[in-house]
Amino acid sequence: MPGQNSYWQGIKDCIPTLLGYISIGFAFGVVGISSGISVLEVALLSFLVYGGASQFIFCALLVAGSPPAVIIFTTFMVNLRHFLLSLTLTPHFSHYSLGRNIGIGILLTDESFGVAASKLAGGSRLGDKWMYGLNFAAYVCWALSCLLGAVAGQWVENPEPLGLDFALTAMFVALLVLQIGDGVSSKIGTSLTLIICTIITMVLFSFFMPTYIAVLLSTILVAGLGAVIDQ
Repeated sequence: MPGQNSYWQGIKDCIPTLLGYISIGFAFGVVGISSGISVLEVALLSFLVYGGASQFIFCALLVAGSPPAVIIFTTFMVNLRHFLLSLTLTPHFSHYSLGRNIGIGILLTDESFGVAASKLAGGSRLGDKWMYGLNFAAYVCWALSCLLGAVAGQWVENPEPLGLDFALTAMFVALLVLQIGDGVSSKIGTSLTLIICTIITMVLFSFFMPTYIAVLLSTILVAGLGAVIDQ
């Protein structure tokens, strides 16, 4: 299997996803300003929280007048999916030290996970330097895009007609298609089955609990099922 452990190669492999980061980051900047937070606060959210879904949810809860405890708990639950992403990649980087693994995982996103998973599905062996390059390029692009969107958002009174809040959903769909397309053909049927199971369990759970918890629980359950099937 070919190995990839070049910092610059990681940056290069991140380029196809940068358009997604730019569009979604710009959209968040505009939405953030329309939610009543400042340009500086948009920048701080982008640098410190660094999570598209949680940042959009933060703005939605802020506009709804939710108390700080609810906002913190909700964003924590949404970001808990990164535990699953990191856990999936852990076996491929177990030979590195704890410090290096923290460096790999601390900037891991859905998009960078998608790129890494596609490489692994193609038989590549990934190194820490490659992951550093991939994650750093995404981090800088995201933060700058959010900041640019915040500056531009000062002249956009109502972002809803522009459909900017759908940008994140579109990005997730693109990542899903990319991962299935790059996967082994024999596993496509299994992947589609797991996707259907996730949707069904999520809908069922949503009748008994908040949607964000239903999404998390269904993801954990089906991910566990997928791990068992893969073995």
